[in-house]
Parts: sequence; C-alpha cells; structure tokens
Amino acid sequence: MTITPSILAQLPLPDIDAVVFYKRDEIITDLICCDVKAAGRVWTFHEEEKGWEDLITYLAVLPDFRTDWYEAVVKPPFAASETIAFNRR
Repeated sequence: MTITPSILAQLPLPDIDAVVFYKRDEIITDLICCDVKAAGRVWTFHEEEKGWEDLITYLAVLPDFRTDWYEAVVKPPFAASETIAFNRR
C-alpha cells in the first residue's frame, strides 16, 4: 500500500485514539510497523511503504506525541519493543 493524502484524510487527527510502533522480525532485518487506532478501526502501516515519512509527519502533530518513539523501538534488535507514541486516554 502507498500512504497517500487520501489515506491520511481517512485518519482525522481528532479521531485518532492511539498510535503504537513496534517491530516485526523479518529473519535478517526488523520491519518497523505502526498501528493507528481511529474510530473503532486499526490501520497498520510499515516503514517500507511509500509515504511512511508523510505518515510520521502527520502523526507527530498529535498532542503529546512521543517524538523519541524511533529510539525506543529500534533497540534491542529483533525484540518487539512495542512503544505507545500517542494515547488519547
């Protein structure tokens, strides 16, 4: 999937309840993923999708968004390292 402006438009910032980053072990490398919970639905994205940087820029304006999420997720290698970057509750 490509993360396009029309996909982001389906994720209005006031409707986002949570953003969670984690890694999937891909045997040789880790794949950084992001689950966005909004309006009763979970949208899953990963770093190899075109538009990933646009998604991160878009989400980063959420109030109290955890800007150090990347450092928290990447270490240690091959561990899940689930990190909640935003939780509206």
